[in-house]
Amino acid sequence: MSPSPIGKVLSTFRTHRVRALLMGGQACILYGAAEFSRDIDVAVLAEPKNLGRLQHALDSLRAEPVFFPPLSRDALLRGHACHFRLREPDVQGLRVDIMSVMHGCDPFPALWRRRTRAVLPRIASVAVLSLPDLVQAKKTQRDKDWPMVRRLVEADYHRRPRRPARTQIEFWLREARTPELLVELGRKYPGTARKTAMSRPAVRWALKGRLRQVEEALRAEETVLRDADRDYWKPLREELFAWRTERRKRTT
Repeated sequence: MSPSPIGKVLSTFRTHRVRALLMGGQACILYGAAEFSRDIDVAVLAEPKNLGRLQHALDSLRAEPVFFPPLSRDALLRGHACHFRLREPDVQGLRVDIMSVMHGCDPFPALWRRRTRAVLPRIASVAVLSLPDLVQAKKTQRDKDWPMVRRLVEADYHRRPRRPARTQIEFWLREARTPELLVELGRKYPGTARKTAMSRPAVRWALKGRLRQVEEALRAEETVLRDADRDYWKPLREELFAWRTERRKRTT
């Protein structure tokens, strides 16, 4: 295996001009909230020409589909993920998960306009899901995603410039999941915090310095978002089950 199998995959996508955005654990690493991952998660433009370029890139990596459904524009636009295991020697065993529509996120063209660029060794640059969009994509029912949301926001705050933009301050107040950080933000940026508090109870309590109530509000907020993600995936899982059942019938 080469020293950088992930770099090899991203370089191959770039060579084939695939319009794709890096997301998931690898994007979290680039934003300073380290998460070990042997997979690559990408969002792609689900248009015929781009999917054709994507298929050529996957073919050159000797990608084999795993799980279900097969790669198609219809499956991607319905919100499904398409999964591949790579067999090319330099990237042997690496998994690539491909999506186009993510729960709670804007359509791909808007995500693409807001993308950021990361320079990686031997690749020039790679397009990455913007930090606010990555945080939104991480608001799932999975236990492991919520600590990552917290670390992503904290890492961005600790790297803050001397005079952060209002949009960045609004992002911290909207997404921070640490009671002490929310209290600190309320003290530093009271005007913006008061506006955010109108729609976020955790900020309202943070302005009063009530840490226990902030924590309770954050838990309630997380519960609502986890439930919404479960509701979003329920029909998709049912659809996958129906597809698999029909596939078994055709092969028996």
